[in-house]
Amino acid sequence: MTWFDNSIMSRRAEAKGLVTETYSMTEADQGKYHYVYGPYASPVLTVDPGAQISVETHDAFEGKIKDETDLPSQVLNVPYLNPQNGPIFVNGAEKGDCLAVYIKEIRPRGPQPVGTTCLIPEFGGLVGTGDTALLNAPLPERVKKLHVDAVTGVKWNDKITIPYEPFIGTIGTSPEIEAISSLQPDYYGGNMDLPDVAPGAVIYLPVNAPGGLLYLGDCHAAQGDGELCGVAVEHPTVTTIQVDLIKGWNFKWARLENENVIMTIGSSRPMEDASRIAYRELVRWMAADYGFEELDAYMLLTQVGRVRLGNMVDPKYTLGASISKKFLA
Repeated sequence: MTWFDNSIMSRRAEAKGLVTETYSMTEADQGKYHYVYGPYASPVLTVDPGAQISVETHDAFEGKIKDETDLPSQVLNVPYLNPQNGPIFVNGAEKGDCLAVYIKEIRPRGPQPVGTTCLIPEFGGLVGTGDTALLNAPLPERVKKLHVDAVTGVKWNDKITIPYEPFIGTIGTSPEIEAISSLQPDYYGGNMDLPDVAPGAVIYLPVNAPGGLLYLGDCHAAQGDGELCGVAVEHPTVTTIQVDLIKGWNFKWARLENENVIMTIGSSRPMEDASRIAYRELVRWMAADYGFEELDAYMLLTQVGRVRLGNMVDPKYTLGASISKKFLA
């Protein structure tokens, strides 16, 4: 028995953590990738709870940066960045339910070098941007192409190899009425860039529209806390997920579970508001499902809570607040 056999997904979801059917979503199946999260795109795939889906994701630039001589300002068409697969319609999902997505595997695909990171004008954590406007000139554009291997890691240079620690940078359900850029994180998930959204984790996403309408893409081969320059090691992948449905589990902000922790995720500006959202959601989750009195949970988290910084560069910043499962027994 593994931890997943006792996960919330296995205990409470419709398919009880079992795979009921398998699908493959190739680039050809996807056709047009999406740059907004919203209820207006037709589903690419309709599945029952328990479906396992292998998805061919693009990198954040839809493959347009091909060489280190390419200038992002010339080859990219902002805001058409962060292409998303989907939407995936899950039968039976209604507003007030929860989609449970178990991330099973992320593998790089395509000819090497498949990894890309770069400096983009007026984008990043240590530069002036349109929202934090300064008179300083933008940093020079720079592109770095990287060999990415699931076993040997990410070759930065002849001296440095970074471990391959992949995760899904952008995943979420559709808002009920809005169509929102895939560059933005919010209550439905979106561009959270949170390294914990990785193989071996289950992310729980609120259903706001019929079918949930699950989108995903923007997989990263490696990223430090904050995604400092704004661009992780972006790479195209085959990402395998298992999707299930929890009826009547109603919450606003995305949640996550892995073998060791439960986590709630908040996105906002300024950064302290993202942290407040995440911690408040965690307090309320502990009270609702783990027998804590709210004020006691608040005081306990002051001692043992942990915060993970997803990104500090997107329109909203993302933080995850977590507590070890050993304190929940």
